[in-house]
Amino acid sequence: MRRQSEHPHATEIRALFQQLGSAEQGLSDAMATQIRARCGDNSLPLEPPRPAWRRLLAQFHNVLIYVLLLSALLSLLLQHWVDSGVILAVVLINAIVGFIQEGKAEDALRAILSMSTSHCLVMREGRLKSIDSRLLVPGDVVMLQAGDRVPADMRLFVCKDLRCDESALTGEAQPVSKQLHALAPDTTLAERRNMAYMGTLATYGMAQGLVVATGLATQLGEISSMVKRVHIRPTPLQQQLTRFAKQLALGILVFAALAMLFGIWFHQLAPAAMFQAAIGIAVAAIPEGLPAIVTIALAMGVQRMARQRALVRRLPAVEVLGSVDVICSDKTGTLTANAMTARELFSATNSYQISGEGYRPEGAITDRSTGQRVLPEHDACLTRACEIALLCNDATLSHQDEQWSLNGDPTEGSLLVLALKHGQIEQSLAQQWPRIDVLPFESANRYMATLHHNAEGTIRLMVKGAPERLLGFATTQLGNPTVEPLLPSAWEAAMADFAGRGMRVMALAYKELAHRPEVLKAEDVEHNLTLVALVGISDPPRPEAIASIRMCHQAGIRVKMITGDNPVTAAAIGAELGLRVERVLTGQDIDGLTPQQLSETVEQADIFARTSPANKLQLVSALQNNRHVVAMTGDGVNDAPALKKASIGVAMGQKGTDAAKEAADFVLTDDNFSTIAMAVREGRTVYDNILKSIIFILPTNLAEALVIFSAVLFGLMMPITPAQILWVNMITAVTLALALAFEQTEHGIMRRPPRPFGQGLFTPALIVRMLLVGGLGASIVFSLFYAYRVQGATIEYARTIAVNALVMIEVFYLFNCRQLTQSLFHPRSMHGALPALLAAFSVLCLQLAFSYLPVSQQLFGLASISGWDWLLIVSCALPVLVIVELEKAWLRHALKPAPQIPAHGAIHS
Repeated sequence: MRRQSEHPHATEIRALFQQLGSAEQGLSDAMATQIRARCGDNSLPLEPPRPAWRRLLAQFHNVLIYVLLLSALLSLLLQHWVDSGVILAVVLINAIVGFIQEGKAEDALRAILSMSTSHCLVMREGRLKSIDSRLLVPGDVVMLQAGDRVPADMRLFVCKDLRCDESALTGEAQPVSKQLHALAPDTTLAERRNMAYMGTLATYGMAQGLVVATGLATQLGEISSMVKRVHIRPTPLQQQLTRFAKQLALGILVFAALAMLFGIWFHQLAPAAMFQAAIGIAVAAIPEGLPAIVTIALAMGVQRMARQRALVRRLPAVEVLGSVDVICSDKTGTLTANAMTARELFSATNSYQISGEGYRPEGAITDRSTGQRVLPEHDACLTRACEIALLCNDATLSHQDEQWSLNGDPTEGSLLVLALKHGQIEQSLAQQWPRIDVLPFESANRYMATLHHNAEGTIRLMVKGAPERLLGFATTQLGNPTVEPLLPSAWEAAMADFAGRGMRVMALAYKELAHRPEVLKAEDVEHNLTLVALVGISDPPRPEAIASIRMCHQAGIRVKMITGDNPVTAAAIGAELGLRVERVLTGQDIDGLTPQQLSETVEQADIFARTSPANKLQLVSALQNNRHVVAMTGDGVNDAPALKKASIGVAMGQKGTDAAKEAADFVLTDDNFSTIAMAVREGRTVYDNILKSIIFILPTNLAEALVIFSAVLFGLMMPITPAQILWVNMITAVTLALALAFEQTEHGIMRRPPRPFGQGLFTPALIVRMLLVGGLGASIVFSLFYAYRVQGATIEYARTIAVNALVMIEVFYLFNCRQLTQSLFHPRSMHGALPALLAAFSVLCLQLAFSYLPVSQQLFGLASISGWDWLLIVSCALPVLVIVELEKAWLRHALKPAPQIPAHGAIHS
């Protein structure tokens, strides 16, 4: 399916009719059938969703799962059926959690399809018919009325004050007034005023249009194709864990093989015994519980985020926000309220500031110079302006479930709310000044006028409209309280000031009539007006968004605003939000840059205006190519490709389109940018907790492996058997290591810079910690085992001492790991210690049962030990806690020149 004209907005309408073989009377049914056979249905084809069995199998395609399966296989080789069953159960649970979390097939194309209409009014055979919109073809003539959703891309040729809400497609905050004349070929999508695009909404007026594109050839279709082409990258944690698992698996195999070969070659030991020892080393070193702990830590993050109004649609996305260093945000509905709001008012006597945002009639009108609230009875100018704003108005407000919503034009809604904030009671004022007649807004006149009278017989004409238009009709201005000659220069300066700050300007005027006209006409309006006020209207930033951006900057995260709005408005809003406004790039600027130039330029600007969906995708890609972890927020169809492409996509839940929600990883149920800052905080907490689990598991696993390796190295008896090691690994994984997934957020987490892009989990500091704890643990266990053997203890008795010493070392080391660099003895470290204490208590109970139950002693080769033995075990394990705290103190001293470095940075670097 192809457009018949490359630039329908730039082609004269007669030429378009000729190109498409159509006329204002429309196509014949026969011709429409022929075109449809060639072009296909006016719909967006969808691929079938991925089968459930394939999605389930995909949960097993993970290197760490392979390591876990290898562990189960080794356990089977050792004929430990229960242990292997537990490991396989962990694998299965991990897969089920991931499968459920992904839910049903998430396909943005389905949501985009839902935006197309089911029926439309079309001219066929010279008659107006209602047909299924799927049957539309290029060349059809379609009738549009207020409330209709546009069924295809159309070039307008009849327009009666048509206004379209195109915010979901272009990001334009307010409805766009349409016109008919041809435009330049390079006109941006948001400024193509002679076009109506599929999926947008007609909010006012009526029009007729010539269908120039259907299905995939429409702007909506191009976006759906763009979404389909986007390749989703693995998350940073997925990349790190994959790389980590490969390194770990290779290291374990090499370590075990060297131990086996050394024993056979150097000590002349039996190959079967050495193979058994190699299996023991592998079982000791493999972190069986790590995948489950990662999944549980992510799931805990999901639950905490849900309580904070952030719904997670894909489990791995929880952690990604913790590594984000750039947030690209749509403006309308994300950083702003997506509700036009009267923010300032200028009169001949004063200037006013108006607080509050959106359509909630709450806020105050204050004097800009003094900051004092203006009361209705003290300012005749302001009171008259609010009367005009309320009465010369067709919008209404509704209130339901603590939510205010607008019925009507957003600009009229902003004026209605202004009047209500000043204390004008809508119903009583309308009864006091009933409407006699109206001149509705027309694009040719650019004003609306209403005629009213009161009980005293006063006839008053009230007008609102374009300020330059009403200024030409006015001869006087309202003072306080008298009418005085007009001073045009002051009003022109105020108009320029409002426009320069990106606000839409509306003028309010009136005049008294000596007699009531039969019918209100333009000539009654266009002379001798008294100008009352100018109102500056814009879609204001959310107050909480300003604070959240400040928090993001403190956390080392750049915020970039990408919008379809015009550059002046974007810069004005950006300045209020605290973004850099020295350079504003437009979509045309972006289109003129090479990929290399864009990669350089994207770092220098925070505001991008008049952007197309393709531009948003280009910007996200350029940032990712610069090794940034990018979050993209948005609510429109035009945001869907970039949401899917970004490292993390965040959609708005209330005002967001289904397409945006389906393409995103997160949905914010409160449409609040500040929730993103909370989610970043939670993502960093999740990563910290996963890192703590890794820092706990690897050194203790190394200690276990070194115990067996040392026995092979010196040709001695193994202090701990593989079965005993597997027991220790499993109980500590489901208790001690799991407790770290419940740790609270560390102090100052949002004053850290993001962790470096591509940083791996195996880092010098982690290796030092592994060698320190692994070496200490192995030495203690090895020394205790052979000390008891020298004193004549049985093998079973000495091994019971050794395995319990290993567990006690892990219990003490758990408390070291609760804080990455902060001291265990710091007062803040005491908060949130309950999970760790419960885990330690559980392990001690399990170890007592493990050591003293007859069935356990027989199964694992153990013996009952005395209370004095336990005292010795504790006194030997305690120094590990002290030595690790000394290492952390050294790290804190090493980091003192850069106190704001992240706590996890200490482990990484």
